[in-house]
Amino acid sequence: MQVDPQTLMILGAVGVAVIVALIALMTGSKARTEQAIRLQQLTDAAQSLANTQNAMAGRMEQSQADTNQRLEGLQKRLGDSLHDQTERTGQTLKVLHERLAVIDSAQKNITDLSQQMVSLQDILSNKQARGAFGEIQLNDLVTAALPKSAYSFQVTLSNGKRADCMLDLPNPPGPIVIDSKFPLESYEQLRNAETDAEKLQAARAFGTSVKKHIHDIAARYIIPGETAESALMFLPSEAVYAELHANFRNVVEEGFKNRVWIVSPTTLMATLNTVRAILRDVHMREQAHVIQAEIGKLLEDLGRLDQRVDKLQTHFDQANHDIKQIRISSDKITNRGNKIDALQLGDVDEPVELLPGTKAAE
Repeated sequence: MQVDPQTLMILGAVGVAVIVALIALMTGSKARTEQAIRLQQLTDAAQSLANTQNAMAGRMEQSQADTNQRLEGLQKRLGDSLHDQTERTGQTLKVLHERLAVIDSAQKNITDLSQQMVSLQDILSNKQARGAFGEIQLNDLVTAALPKSAYSFQVTLSNGKRADCMLDLPNPPGPIVIDSKFPLESYEQLRNAETDAEKLQAARAFGTSVKKHIHDIAARYIIPGETAESALMFLPSEAVYAELHANFRNVVEEGFKNRVWIVSPTTLMATLNTVRAILRDVHMREQAHVIQAEIGKLLEDLGRLDQRVDKLQTHFDQANHDIKQIRISSDKITNRGNKIDALQLGDVDEPVELLPGTKAAE
């Protein structure tokens, strides 16, 4: 069994006192007196030591209670902090998950776009597919800007050549042919050239390719008496068109000399809008005689309306005159009635004043 330290100290003090008492009995009275004093001192010291031990035990208990209270407060604060941190971490993870979902969606879109770009490159790498791409773009632009009666696609001319599109314009200028060309290979070589020699060679190849297209269009699609004196070469790429007009002015002038006008999707749309305005003006001129005839009929109707208005005015004037005459008669009748109402009858022998226009009774 574990013994309390305070109890041990008390037992030790008692034992010392007993020993001292025994020693005092064995010695003399003087010695007993001295031993008693010492015993009392030892007893006081033991008591003081016991009091000190009690005080220390109380302080230790209070310190233990304070320590436990502080530990509980610290544990609570740590628990709250961990709870808040867990919630913030959860919110952060939720936001991170949402952003990752957005990134995954964007990555998917980028992947799809990359696949589409690869498909477009595959299409443009094939000459026939590239030609079909230009024709489809030309078809979309023309059909969006002009009425169906103003154009035709894949028209075979008298020389056996087939035009991608023909605009049916009146003379002058007459039908204008639009042919789609896409010199992509030479343009890619020019764009990918690194050294000066490669750039010079690619520029020559690009200029030669475009000039060949110009001469082919001029020879095939400008036929005197059948088509207009000019034709359009459609480039389905704004980049190729910009490169041509920025750095190949001689090629553009070659087109002017051969009456082949080079257009891009943007400039072709502006040209088609001008053609639409011309067609509208021609249609208005064709319908001018119809408009004039309708205006003549309108004037005739206005003349008849004016005559009828005059007749109606005459009827109104006559009715107004008749109303005035009726008003005069009505006023006369009213005046005569008032005079009769105001007449005073006297004696029988007295003469009666008759109304004007009446004869006296005999």
